[in-house]
Amino acid sequence: MNLALAPASAGIAPISVEHTAILTVVGLVYYGLMAVALWRIFQKAGLPGILGIIPIVNVFYLVKIAGMSMWLTLLYIIPVVGFVFGLIVAFKLGSAFGKGGAFSFFLLWLFSFVGYLVLGFGSSKYIEPVRA
Repeated sequence: MNLALAPASAGIAPISVEHTAILTVVGLVYYGLMAVALWRIFQKAGLPGILGIIPIVNVFYLVKIAGMSMWLTLLYIIPVVGFVFGLIVAFKLGSAFGKGGAFSFFLLWLFSFVGYLVLGFGSSKYIEPVRA
């Protein structure tokens, strides 16, 4: 059901243009912060920073930086598996930068925009994970 076209009698208020504009600006600011943070993380890992700007490609390379096969990124498509895989990637990415489990859970998974900025602009160094 399109909420903008929902009748008033349904008890659902349509989304105003102002709210849409605010959400768009917030989304663009969030994307900009994430792109800058990923740019720095990719540079620390020895990859071209521009890969952090490209929306789907950056997830593939983030999984690679975490020490896993890029093919495993396709697990994000499966609903419950993608949720669990996101946690695994956060923990492996944190350990690749010398961070612990609490940092990985709270700042790389739960509040990723903060954690990625800390990894990108902090003093942590990238330690390439050993692939089995």
